[in-house]
Amino acid sequence: MSDDLVLAIDQGTSSTKCLLVDPSGTVVATGSAPVPIRYPRPGWVEQNADEILTSVLTAAGQCLAEIPRGRVCAVGLSTQRESAVVWDRRTGEPAGPVLGWQDQRALPICDALRKKGQAARVREISGLPLDPMFSAAKLRWLLDETPHAAVGTIDSWLLYALTGSHQVESGNASRTQLLDVRAGTWSPELLDLFGIPSTAVPVVTASSGNLGHIGAHRGVLAGLPITAVLGDSHAALYAHGARTDGGVKVTYGTGSSVMRLGEPLSEGVCSTIAWNDALAAEGNIRSSGATVAWLASLLGVDPDLIGHMAAGTASDGVVLVPGFGGLAAPWWDDTAVGLISGLTLGTRPEQLARATIESIAHQVADVVDVMGPVDALLADGGASGNDVLMQIQADLTGVPVLRARSTNLSALGAAFLAGGFTTPISYDEFRPQPGDAAAQRSAWRAAVARARTPHHRS
Repeated sequence: MSDDLVLAIDQGTSSTKCLLVDPSGTVVATGSAPVPIRYPRPGWVEQNADEILTSVLTAAGQCLAEIPRGRVCAVGLSTQRESAVVWDRRTGEPAGPVLGWQDQRALPICDALRKKGQAARVREISGLPLDPMFSAAKLRWLLDETPHAAVGTIDSWLLYALTGSHQVESGNASRTQLLDVRAGTWSPELLDLFGIPSTAVPVVTASSGNLGHIGAHRGVLAGLPITAVLGDSHAALYAHGARTDGGVKVTYGTGSSVMRLGEPLSEGVCSTIAWNDALAAEGNIRSSGATVAWLASLLGVDPDLIGHMAAGTASDGVVLVPGFGGLAAPWWDDTAVGLISGLTLGTRPEQLARATIESIAHQVADVVDVMGPVDALLADGGASGNDVLMQIQADLTGVPVLRARSTNLSALGAAFLAGGFTTPISYDEFRPQPGDAAAQRSAWRAAVARARTPHHRS
């Protein structure tokens, strides 16, 4: 029917957002709910699985409050990736904390495998470098604390909690480091290397199709069919309409994701599944919006003010490398440290703000450098709303940046796949301007080299 609506649930790191979307792509209702994040020790990042589920139900309730139930025909899920969840398979209750994708506590597990010479083999099968950002080592840590539990990622937990079925979508599964990325099935060798019982992992399913009906005990969602699930970065790529390997998408969030369809051309980026069985190349950046939040907390100001502070000044030689939990793509150096260089007695908060915004663009440019030929960057995510960042990004990469005028691209991508429709996305364009980009890139690379430990430097 022409008036059928799709409910898109976008479960992110810090909040859950819901959109009701009609076949023309128009958003007719919204809802949102925050999700707490806890940092119990340095390098530890935790959430609570029940709080994540509650945020989904709350946001969905807001979104559906004024809509006749019969108009909603399908549900699409977009979720944060790599975060690890365990639950008691007998009771269905969470059996430990959610270890967030930024969590570093499983680094010793990765180090032990690296010392055994397994890093190359892990990458060969999974398409991912051996790194605690991915789910496998975190799941091993959780199982050490809670043996005999069922395991999964955020999409797997939500599918279980909503439908009672223990399953995981293929793109999210490819981020666990347990999947044979080309076969699309769990790798017995990787399960054995990480010590994950095959009985604990979910069934791998396609990204779209009949993924289950929501149970009667889930209030306003009861009985609705889930017809699409995507990782948030994958959903944004889908929303941009990038169905071939020509488009390069950058999602600016807590971290950033640079992704294009097709095989990787460099070991600096990962091989992953975009949706269903389509392969993609992706470079992950650990700290983007998180860097802005850190500086805002340090200065005691609202994070939105950082962008305003950066707009009216230059960084004046100050370079910030946000290696808070190491550096991800293209370096994959989990022992890199955070560093600020170029400080003088005249350095002011405004210069730090500018260096913070520049650090996001520099990290994206590092990934773009190893992605292969790029005609333009398709930008989305919260920080893409900052015109200063978008212009810096165009200047540092030397290619136009096309910023989606629609917000919530991840939710829209889930809605498009769930509803079987797509609508064109309109963009604002930022073209490269003449300047000192080469000198800035050189100073950035020098700072990155200082932030990295000697045994990782090339």
